[in-house]
Amino acid sequence: MRAFAKRLARQVDVVTVPAGDRALVEAWHAAYLRADTHGREATAAPWQHDEVVVDLLEPSPRQETWCYAGVADGRVASVGYVEMPLLDNPHLAFVQVWTVPEARDRGYAAAVLARLEERARAAGRSVLMAEVAWPWSAGPVPGEARPDGVPGVGFARRHGYELALGDVQRRLELPVAGAVLDELAAEAAREHGDYELRSWVGPLPDELVAGWAELAATIDTEAPSGDLQLEPMSPDVDAVRDDERRLGRQGRRRWHTVALDRDGRVAAYSELVTTVHEPRRAYQWGTLVRRADRGHRLGMAVKIGNLRQLQAGAPGVDHVVTWNAESNAHMVAVNERLGFVPTERMGEFQKRLR
Repeated sequence: MRAFAKRLARQVDVVTVPAGDRALVEAWHAAYLRADTHGREATAAPWQHDEVVVDLLEPSPRQETWCYAGVADGRVASVGYVEMPLLDNPHLAFVQVWTVPEARDRGYAAAVLARLEERARAAGRSVLMAEVAWPWSAGPVPGEARPDGVPGVGFARRHGYELALGDVQRRLELPVAGAVLDELAAEAAREHGDYELRSWVGPLPDELVAGWAELAATIDTEAPSGDLQLEPMSPDVDAVRDDERRLGRQGRRRWHTVALDRDGRVAAYSELVTTVHEPRRAYQWGTLVRRADRGHRLGMAVKIGNLRQLQAGAPGVDHVVTWNAESNAHMVAVNERLGFVPTERMGEFQKRLR
């Protein structure tokens, strides 16, 4: 079987996807979309076309990204990308591979993955990370066999990737009743009287951007990270401003709430993102409380503040999707009190290159 897969893999031509090749970009995204949503129609959260073009194909000061397509019989059958941080974590590369349903089990994904790993190795990266989603019902550590409904897990393990952190996707139906938010906000307020809550939509105010960047840069290491080999990100204000410009080109809009300490410094933040491509959905991005300011219910406070402004400013949004490490008991408890329910699992896998 392995020899047969290798023979079939020779029939796929793995090519780079330049931003200027509109037809190939369209084919790349179409294949990605079909593959990512197959069997996950109710839970998948795929990137839309314009989001992919900006995030993966436009130059960025924060990361270098290479996209590849596996072309077989004149059609794009498998796609992937490798993303390498430029400002921090010089040992890391993030890789993802997808194959359209009818072209699976032919070695195409393995051929694309080999090209991604080759690119990462040539750039001096020593640790690779990848994500795989599977049904909530399969449990936190699924087996390798296809009957478990998790073929991606078996593929990752066969290629040397091990589960380093288990995450859970959760969904919150909107609107959350005002009485519920009032009750939770009152509970939190009893613990954070010395902090000022501030909410807005769009770019970070100049007076807050440096403090926000400094705190946000620690989210990967301050939140539970399991066995992932991560270092803090770089608190680069210019990169933050570039991220904001890119969000605008993607058709995304960011909603912020922060907690400020007595000196006006950012002690906690929460951010939601909406997109013109999915007008009924919002994504809960980072929520983080500075280590010295924990124990004051600031996480709950900033999440409620953001939900309030989202519900007032975007009444057409009817649900929020978020992901948390399964081990992040505190944030999971906050989300459950707000009404989030688990819908899917995701594993963050890791491989060390030799």
